[in-house]
Formats: sequence, C-alpha cells, structure tokens
Amino acid sequence: MSLLAFGVNHVTAPVELRERISFVDETVPEALSQLTHEKGVSEAAILSTCNRTEIYCNLDQFDGRRLLHWFSDYHGLRQEQLRPFVYHHPDANAVKHMLRVASGLDSMVLGEPQVLGQLKRAYEIAVRSGSIGKYLNRLFQHSFRVAKEIRTSTLIGAHPVSVAFAAVRLAQQIFGDLSQRTALLIGAGETIELAARHLHDNGLQRMIIANRTLERSQKLAQEFSAYAIPLADIPSHLAEVDIVFSSTASPLPILGKGAIERAIKARKHRPIFMVDIAVPRDIEPEAGELDDIYLYTVDDLQGVIQENMRNRKQAAIQAEEIINTQVVHFMDWLNSLDAVSTICALRDQANDIHQDVLNEARQKLRAGADPEKILQELSHSLTNKMIHLPTTQLRLAGTEGRKELLLAAQELFDLKLDKPRHKSDK
Repeated sequence: MSLLAFGVNHVTAPVELRERISFVDETVPEALSQLTHEKGVSEAAILSTCNRTEIYCNLDQFDGRRLLHWFSDYHGLRQEQLRPFVYHHPDANAVKHMLRVASGLDSMVLGEPQVLGQLKRAYEIAVRSGSIGKYLNRLFQHSFRVAKEIRTSTLIGAHPVSVAFAAVRLAQQIFGDLSQRTALLIGAGETIELAARHLHDNGLQRMIIANRTLERSQKLAQEFSAYAIPLADIPSHLAEVDIVFSSTASPLPILGKGAIERAIKARKHRPIFMVDIAVPRDIEPEAGELDDIYLYTVDDLQGVIQENMRNRKQAAIQAEEIINTQVVHFMDWLNSLDAVSTICALRDQANDIHQDVLNEARQKLRAGADPEKILQELSHSLTNKMIHLPTTQLRLAGTEGRKELLLAAQELFDLKLDKPRHKSDK
C-alpha cells in the first residue's frame, strides 16, 4: 500500500498547460471510475482548480509511470509533454503535501482559505463516486482538522493580502460594524466583484454598483441584492454612501474634488472612506485634502499588503511546525495498521488452541474423569501448545545466530533472563 499525491500546480506548470489538464466537477466521477479500474489503484480523488490539478491515490505499490500514462491518455497528451511539469509525492510526503494544500501554504497567495473549500468539494465528489476508502478518507479528514487547527492557532489568515480584502479591513477599522453602512462600488471587474463579496460577507447590507455598462452592473448587483446605476448618476447618490471603492479602466477621473465636497456638506461632514484601486486613478487626488475624506490609493494598500504578507510568512513558520507534527501522527496511525492483521492472526491462533484444549477436556469430563486431574492436564496442555511454536523458532534462531529475533522475543514478552528457572525448565 502506498499513498501518492500526483499532479501539477502554478509553480511547476504554465497556465497554458494547466488549462489543458483541468477537470470540471461534471467529468470527475467518470474520471475517478476509470482511474480506480486501473491496475493497482484502490482509492482516488481529484482536486482541480485554476492553480492546480492533483490526484490523490492509494496504490497497491508506488508506480508513478502508470499514473502518468493514464493522466496523459485521459487528456490526449503525450507523456513527454507532461513529465517535466509533474510531481510525485509518495507516502509521508503525500500526507505533508495535502496538509500544506489544505492550509493554504502551497497556494499562490500564501494562506488563502479558498483552496480548503475546493479540497472539501473534491472529497465530497470522490465519496459520492465511491472512490474513497479507509486510507484516503482518514487523510482528507485529517487534513481538514489540521487546516482548522492552523487557522485557529496561528495568524495565517488574520492579515489580508488582496487589494479588495485589505480595503474592506481598512473600512472596518474606520467604521467598525459595517452592517448599517452603504457602499458605492464603481466598476464591475474582478476586483470590484471581490470587494463586493468581502463587504457582503462582513455584514454590509446596502450596496450601489455603478458601471459604464449598466447591464454588467445589474448582473453583479443581482448577486448581492445591490442597486445598479449608470456612472452619470453617481453625483446624485454620493451623499448616501459611507464607503467608495473604484476600479475602472477610465483614462480620466470619474470623481472630482468638487462633487465629493458637495457630498460631504450634504452629509453634514459624516466621513467617507474611499479606495481608488484604478491606474490611472478614478478619484482626483486633491479629494484626499478634504476633511472627513479618507482616501487610499492602490499604492497605500500595497504597503498594508506587504506588511501583512510578512506577518503571514511568520505565521507560516508556525503552521509548518504543526504540519510536521501532524504528518508524524498520521504515519503512526498508518503504520499501526500493519500490526493489526498480525495481532488478529495471533488472537485467532490462540483462540483455536484454547477451543481445542477445552473441547478435549469436556469430552474427558463427560467420560467421568477426575475434574482436578482434567484441570491440571488442561493447564499443562494449553501452556505447551501456546509456547511450542515460539520455542521451536527461538531454538532455531539460536542455532542460526539470529540474535535480533532473540532480542525481539525478550522485548515482546518482557522476559527477565536473570530470573531463576523453575526445576521443570532444567
């Protein structure tokens, strides 16, 4: 039995290749069915994201070539096209790799939490597909627990490292509770969508989305129960908002100092927090000179992000220590399974001997033999039969000079060699 993590990620393979070997949720069950019908593959799960495609397997024996052959055939590629980009992590290294993935330590953005949800999704699909057994089930559950431990016992996720997340955290520092605040998001691209998601997740109830194309802003607004407006309507709504995030591709500023000054007067100088993520800038820099305006640019946020990344790297050192310890714990459990079959066989053998001796004693008792004599015979017979084979093997080991087996027996049975022997042993 060998655990294996196999695949490519954003470090080992370019995006052009990652696109060609990705899986969508709908195709994964069939792929898992094919994979687990391959010779030697008893369990499998597939994790496929924009940054990685990985297969986690339980194999009868480690054979990376067989897996590469299946993987390349499935995606219609030659093995030579994949081999330079693929990694294989067997056994303890496979365990460590999954724990690092689950904890965000193997991600493009250090410590990001999204991959844990993706890993849980991969596990759920594999369970429904019937490709998860005892070993991978235990590994996935262990990885989820370790990721939770790292989140709660380190600061790996406490420091935002995306522009949108950093902006929302700054808004929380200024306003505290966001639930009663109103935000204006200008633009409808990826950064604005991410900012909307972070604001929504942090309890903000009212959101206005302005975009040059109203259809695009309406689509985004619908997702977050927001209100869509064209860019031209921004001045008439500016006095309503406490938070402004702007990220467009406009070559000229969208918000001028005059419009912002009028909004502040209408608000009776209640503050507005503004983040201009655009390059070129969407908000006239002079607006930052106004009282009650907190204006941040993308450069201001980069300073926050870099400091937070340094904090995350420090937390990652603690996380790696936790992972190293948890890898040992998992491998201890895995190795303990090797003893289970031996223990069961030993118990079965002892029970067989016990039952044979007991049946023989019962027959003699039914024939009228003396019970005291039968008990003595039973005890003597049981002892002899229990130790016959071990003593035979130990004598042979002594004859062959296999001292390691003799020492193992002494440890296994806790034998004290300096203890005086009974007369019957002479």
